[in-house]
Amino acid sequence: MLNRIVLFHVRVFLINIYIKYLKLKGVDIADGARVSLKARIDFTNPKGIHISSGAYIAFDAIVLSHCFVRAQHVDTYIGKNSFIGAGSIIMPGVIVGESSIVGAGSVVTKNVPDNVIVAGNPAKIIKTGIKTDVFGLLLND
Repeated sequence: MLNRIVLFHVRVFLINIYIKYLKLKGVDIADGARVSLKARIDFTNPKGIHISSGAYIAFDAIVLSHCFVRAQHVDTYIGKNSFIGAGSIIMPGVIVGESSIVGAGSVVTKNVPDNVIVAGNPAKIIKTGIKTDVFGLLLND
């Protein structure tokens, strides 16, 4: 039991170091946001990534803020108390609304409104009127 507690605290420490590293690279990440150590953040245009407080980006999720083919550098926003599921891709210039959930493996090509769940490729709204707590924890179902 003690080992699990120690490992938990080590993991939290490493995530906090990673968030500081992201900030040093130029990512606009609010205090209280969490990014998995295995999430991939676009370092070609790190200043174009904006992650709000209470947002959580899970492992293998990708957040992009540039398009090589179009030679674009744009802003991509992850809203307050939102959750980006494992393996999801947030395309450049997309705004994920507050208290929204992006299902695992989704490809988000268009803006996501507040208080919805989206899933699929391309991501489509599958539920509206949801409420989330910090890190996108679903409060009602």
